[in-house]
Amino acid sequence: MTPQQFEQDLQPLLLYAAPLIFVCILLEYWSIKHDHGHHYDPDDLKASVGIGLGSLIINGIFKAFIVGLSLFCYELVPWHLPNTWWSWVLAYLGIDLCNYFAHYIAHKQRIWWATHVTHHSSEHFNLATSFRNSWTQHIKIIFFLPVWLSGIHPVITFTCYQIDLLYQFWIHTELIHKLPRWFEFIFVTPSHHRVHHGKNELYMDKNFGTTFILWDRLFGTFQEETEPPVYGITKPVESQNVVYLNFHEWRDIVRDVRRAKSIREIAGMLFGPP
Repeated sequence: MTPQQFEQDLQPLLLYAAPLIFVCILLEYWSIKHDHGHHYDPDDLKASVGIGLGSLIINGIFKAFIVGLSLFCYELVPWHLPNTWWSWVLAYLGIDLCNYFAHYIAHKQRIWWATHVTHHSSEHFNLATSFRNSWTQHIKIIFFLPVWLSGIHPVITFTCYQIDLLYQFWIHTELIHKLPRWFEFIFVTPSHHRVHHGKNELYMDKNFGTTFILWDRLFGTFQEETEPPVYGITKPVESQNVVYLNFHEWRDIVRDVRRAKSIREIAGMLFGPP
């Protein structure tokens, strides 16, 4: 398969979903505009949209490289799985599990946290918060190599990746309290994700799942929502400037590494806790 054929076969699901996404944000904005405790903050909203637009541009720039790498991995392995329904199931489960581990490590090691802190920088929690995807998040591409090396067709894995990403949009809201117990047991819900964005001591480093909360239940990182979350990061941001929000942790890392006195100290700064 050539990159040109790949582009033709892959459906731009994110583009198709864009009108619905903006309609949902408008409905949420209207629903909570008189709720002074949870309404949209203008500066926060501008920052979220600005970060989201920047992410779209960067995604376009890196798309050719990512497509080429996925095709290379697919051709590298000596086996190819058939394009059947169970390949789709395996691909989605694989993508979601890789997302879980990438998300987990991004909270445990500082250099990966620098690629993720942007998403947690808001002290508000609404659908627009889902736009806050770091401009350096593509560094985490290595966590998805197991799926690309599985022998599943790249069109299937990329489509599943898009669906998994779209799923994460609707869980960034306070309008939905709790869903049926069976759904809350299997899938990530707004309640679960509010816990993840909370900086309460009880909620720190919990609920890393993106579609399935089963991973958190299985690996011991699950936490039920039992108290109102306080959003944001433990060291509040100093500005809503989109460049600052994307790179302030990288700036701090460079500053600390320059002050380090040994390789061991540098390693601790890069791979120790944020």
